Amino acid sequence: MEELATVVAIDDNFITVTSQVKSSCNSCSQVSTCASGQVAKAIPHKQLSFTLSLKEIKQTDQKEQKITIGDSVILTLPEVDVLKSAWQVYLLPILGLFLFSAVGQWLTLQGVFQHELIALSVGLIGGYLGYRLAKHLQNRPDQLGKLQPKIARILPKIDVATQINTKIC
Repeated sequence: MEELATVVAIDDNFITVTSQVKSSCNSCSQVSTCASGQVAKAIPHKQLSFTLSLKEIKQTDQKEQKITIGDSVILTLPEVDVLKSAWQVYLLPILGLFLFSAVGQWLTLQGVFQHELIALSVGLIGGYLGYRLAKHLQNRPDQLGKLQPKIARILPKIDVATQINTKIC
């Protein structure tokens, strides 16, 4: 996954970049009749800001590139790690809810629980435990490092004045 960002600040070994948040609602054909599309039109587009370490820049070539304020950069995240994270965050609570609900219902049918509200409570506890497991897996240091955006490459600056002079001549 890649995203275009602009360098807005450089401090010691850290740089701050901003990226425009994009909504998929603008490209949908139902934007005029959909409530989500109306909300997306009403709320102004925001910018995300990241502070990144200069040490973590992945250089595609061996030469050292100098980053300056105003440069455009390509931020990248490994798609596999994003999908793994999404799987954990969305599915673990649901699986916990379903599994514990099934066990609670089975225990109710066996006569261990006297009321179905107890089985429902067991299901909710399973959903909560799935949520806590997902949170624990997401907060591990190795996982946090994988989900940090990295600068894949620095785009060359385009000198507009030179381009205009070239086209005129």
